Amino acid sequence: MSRKIRVAAAQIGAVHKTAIKSETVKRLITLLQEAATHRIQLVVFPEATITTFFPRHFFTSQEELDTYFEHGADISQSPDVKPLFTEAEKLGIDFVLGYAERTREGVGYNTCVYYSASSRKVISKYRKIHLPGTVEPFADPEAVNQLEKRYFTPGDLGFRAFRAPGLVSDAVKKADVKEGETTVGKGDPILGMMICNDRRWPEAWRTYALQGAELLVFGYNTGGNMAHLWGSKPMSPEAAQKEALFHSRLVQQANSYMNACFSISAARCGLDDGKYDLIGGSSICSPEGNVVAEAEGTGDELVWAEVDLGECRQGKEKTFDFGRHRRVEAYGLIVERTGAEEVELL
Repeated sequence: MSRKIRVAAAQIGAVHKTAIKSETVKRLITLLQEAATHRIQLVVFPEATITTFFPRHFFTSQEELDTYFEHGADISQSPDVKPLFTEAEKLGIDFVLGYAERTREGVGYNTCVYYSASSRKVISKYRKIHLPGTVEPFADPEAVNQLEKRYFTPGDLGFRAFRAPGLVSDAVKKADVKEGETTVGKGDPILGMMICNDRRWPEAWRTYALQGAELLVFGYNTGGNMAHLWGSKPMSPEAAQKEALFHSRLVQQANSYMNACFSISAARCGLDDGKYDLIGGSSICSPEGNVVAEAEGTGDELVWAEVDLGECRQGKEKTFDFGRHRRVEAYGLIVERTGAEEVELL
């Protein structure tokens, strides 16, 4: 069954430490308006879209740190961000937005939400589970830090798939289903959200795929040269950037294939403050692991394609038909053990 939708990744270039949120949001609105000219139905924005990637900095002032967060439960009512929601409603475009969330209890999360234009509200929220980096900054003053473990708490919402209404015009509804009739591959699109480092963990993809996910979306801020964090072998900045981009493509293409789903990745990229290099590479991948569309540079850019969710069925019903081929009795160690323990020496 053909179920075509037009989707886009809205890549955002450099956002400096002193950037004003409302000005950055204007850049997002410009890309949303461009998307409207292509009749795009869903736009995916990056991780922590509206500020610089502040976890690279060590803050001693709580007041300064809190300026990078959105406070309260409803991001759509944030004075800085509300114009984006207003424009999306006017244009009839769904979007995914990443931001730093501070709850009423004072807990910090790396968060994204899905806004449904047809429902005129946020219909799903995800909080990043796989936080990379360290709690304390590196001793080397020249090192690029990654302090997400200091500023954020691991997400508590799990990997919950959801249906996005209004994207497929002839989607089958529950009330229309006759007794005994299958609804597989016929309803509103099934989506899942991740954030940055989550994309490197196959458990996240598989958990969504076990809920029938057809489209996984995620934004990221990925350093082009972070040797202190990753512990990589000595290499030039150019070689490090090339490898970071390769790994980003690798996990998206491989997991799209292994879970028979489309995926959209949106980068916050470019050279922040003239010194912090973030890779681009925003892309849309098919259930066969092929790149359908990809960013050309590291600035603000709309990467879009028309995709047919019906293409997910081949993988889900053949090679990766979980019901027929998975052997859960052999996978116990995955949930019983967190860290690796080597087999004893002979």
